[in-house]
Amino acid sequence: MAEKLITEGTEIKFTEHYKKMWPFVKPYWIRALIGILLCIPIGALDSVVALALKPYMDLVLVDKTDRSPAYIPLLIVAFTTLQGFLNYAATYLNTWVGTKINHDLKRALFKKLVSLEIAFFDKNNSGHIMQRFSSDADMACTGLLENLKVFVSRLFSSISLICVLIYNSWQLSIIAIIVLGCALMPLASVKRRIKYIVLRNVTEASKIFTNYNETYSGAKTIYSYNLQQKIYNKFDNTLRTIFKLTMKMIQKTAWMTPLMHIIISIGIGGVIGYGSYLIVNGTITSGNFVSFITALVMLYTPIKGIGKNFNNVQISFLAIERVMDILEMEPAVKDKANAGTLKQIKKGISFDKVLFEYVPGTPVLKNVSLNVRAGTTVAIVGNSGGGKTTLVNLLPRFYDVNAGAVKIDGQDIRNLTLESLRDKIAVVFQDNFLFEGTIRDNIILGRENATDEEIAQALKMAYLDNFVAGLENGIDTEIGERGALLSGGQRQRLAIARAFIKNAPIVVLDEATSALDNKSEAVVQKAIDNLMRDRTVFVIAHRLSTVQNADKIVVINDGQIVEEGTHEELLNIENGAYKALYNAQFKKKAA
Repeated sequence: MAEKLITEGTEIKFTEHYKKMWPFVKPYWIRALIGILLCIPIGALDSVVALALKPYMDLVLVDKTDRSPAYIPLLIVAFTTLQGFLNYAATYLNTWVGTKINHDLKRALFKKLVSLEIAFFDKNNSGHIMQRFSSDADMACTGLLENLKVFVSRLFSSISLICVLIYNSWQLSIIAIIVLGCALMPLASVKRRIKYIVLRNVTEASKIFTNYNETYSGAKTIYSYNLQQKIYNKFDNTLRTIFKLTMKMIQKTAWMTPLMHIIISIGIGGVIGYGSYLIVNGTITSGNFVSFITALVMLYTPIKGIGKNFNNVQISFLAIERVMDILEMEPAVKDKANAGTLKQIKKGISFDKVLFEYVPGTPVLKNVSLNVRAGTTVAIVGNSGGGKTTLVNLLPRFYDVNAGAVKIDGQDIRNLTLESLRDKIAVVFQDNFLFEGTIRDNIILGRENATDEEIAQALKMAYLDNFVAGLENGIDTEIGERGALLSGGQRQRLAIARAFIKNAPIVVLDEATSALDNKSEAVVQKAIDNLMRDRTVFVIAHRLSTVQNADKIVVINDGQIVEEGTHEELLNIENGAYKALYNAQFKKKAA
């Protein structure tokens, strides 16, 4: 299932990580290869200084010859300058390629995000999604080529410096290489020790995003209920947990650097002691020894700090694993391979013995069967939590049924493409989401090629034309994030105008007026009446006064249809569920 985001998995090797990233590297592989190849001379040139010290020491400082090799200092400067230019070029190329890969990876992740079923968003909070679909991509790409660059340059630096060591003294080289191997041994178990901590840290870091999102979206609720301290405590507890995880990471990894320092100091001490003996008995010259020590220090210095770099490499690899887990997810709701296209609706819509569960073993809809003729209006009423919204959410395949089928003109909607199915359905929710931008931007979401005349007609039918005409910028007025600059009734009418522009043959009205005051409801209801003309309409409503004229009223309680008929037919059922609801609302209104 798509909602499974964190996988324990087995150990993945270095090459497998990069193999999984290859489709994203492939478009830029030439630049990436050049950037990596530049690291070879960058690393190899580290040996120039150490190698040049042997003749310089032997000829100038020991023999005190007049034949001073003046070219050596110039050679060192020249090679160091060349190394600097190569390093700049490699950094530029790696940054260019890394950023391109990062953006392509985020595009792929975002495309995956918008293909996942609604259940995925039900089960994962906003902070978790931001962490997994954005931050993990940054973490993966930041480490990918940069760490490869460091690895290649240090590999060839080490090879060239080891060659200098062997050239100066194979005896001392044996000691140096054995010590190097001992220093690198602790790195073998790094990933196993930090994987659980990294995964926990990802989970906790996502809570930080969620805290910010909730504080922004729920500011009025927070202030109304004086929740500032409660929200702060929640945020503070998350930070404390992250601090503990950070310190656990330090406990498990920080000891490697000092341990390497100790091991390497033992190696250097051994080399100095044995090297002094070799100089005295004439096996090597002073120049050999100085050149050897210089190469050894240049070899060991980056090794002493490699523990931290290696940790970052492993964290990048873990991020790649998590990114690939997401990209390999399959949406639970998707097109079949041979899905057909819904062109029009002639006969009607039917729910055939539908069973649906959000949680396995807990059915929300139980054996529901319902027939709705094309061009008619069906109202769905009943107690809260009875399954009314769930029923209409199955029509655009926000969710798929667990058993039975939803059919249009006798064809199972699972055999139709999602695009063609949803193109024929317009939904007006109780709390419609408006995007930041202008009134025009939000209206034409229903159909981007709508003409100005069609937009004007939609505004008129939604009773928004007078309001828009009174605005300085008219239809191009900014409405703020989530339509914050509009009233509740204006937001609903804007959503209705959007549905008008879409001009879909099926309309779903999910509690479209329940959150409005009486005055706003009256205007919005007129707009809804316009929208319902000549369409197949599903209306979910608590206020029965708004559905009395429906062609059919269906009462759903506890996931089952208990009654269906016209308003008059249902009122004539003695002790009927609809009659009880109607009488309860009538008495409340009378009181």
